[in-house]
Amino acid sequence: MANTKDLRSRIASVKNTQQTTRAMKMVSAAKLRRAQHAIVNARPYAHKLRSVISLVATTQAGQHPFLMKHENPQSILFVVLTSDRGLCGSFNSSVLRFADKYVKEAKTKYAKVDVFCLGRRAGDFFKKRGVEPVEVVTNLVKDIEYSLALNLSDRLLRWYTEGEYQEIRIVYNEFKSALSQIVMNETILPVQSEDSGEEVGADVLFEPGPELILDQLLRKHFAIQIYRCMQESIASEHGARMNAMESATKNAGEMIKNLSLTLNKIRQAAITTELIEITSGAEALNS
Repeated sequence: MANTKDLRSRIASVKNTQQTTRAMKMVSAAKLRRAQHAIVNARPYAHKLRSVISLVATTQAGQHPFLMKHENPQSILFVVLTSDRGLCGSFNSSVLRFADKYVKEAKTKYAKVDVFCLGRRAGDFFKKRGVEPVEVVTNLVKDIEYSLALNLSDRLLRWYTEGEYQEIRIVYNEFKSALSQIVMNETILPVQSEDSGEEVGADVLFEPGPELILDQLLRKHFAIQIYRCMQESIASEHGARMNAMESATKNAGEMIKNLSLTLNKIRQAAITTELIEITSGAEALNS
């Protein structure tokens, strides 16, 4: 059984850990509010842009290369979004398990399967399993700007246009609430157009022309989707870390309670032993 000195040391150590996890929870909560505000503002624009693309695409009969699907694609790229750091519960593991399973299945169907990692955790995960990522982009939380998404989208579009890949998918955590994040697997190229329920009338004029407008809209849409997915992932990361730190704080409190109870039992046992020894000595003297 541990002595009182060891127990007091452990209690002090757990209290320090509890203070750290409580502070990390507060920091994550503050960051989550900002990230949640950003993603709530980004979603309507991204969804409306897709409906506008679908509306304009009706005049082109789906002839734009970003809209045309390959019947039997032979090359596919997976963009996997994780965090750079841990201490965020199952945020990374859920995405990585899903992506790893999907990549293994894809290798049996496609001639070429590559992985593009956004986040250090994804890069380390695939490297340990013998899969060398095309590239690993880090510091998303610090560098989350539209310019970064635009740069990434330009490179992905160039690879797709040059025929390097015939399909590009993105795997990420979609933010639902601070307590809920859902792993999503979306095809971002070719762009999935949707039925807007509207038709472009014959009297509608396009300037400079529907072909160029559709091309610009599709490039804009792709960059916005990359940016939205990054925002979704970052908001999910902060929510998962906040919950993980809250659980860690509660567990530390329970551990402190149990250790304090054990310490009190040892002290009471020691006091009882001393009282017995004193009483036994007094009775020995009287006899």
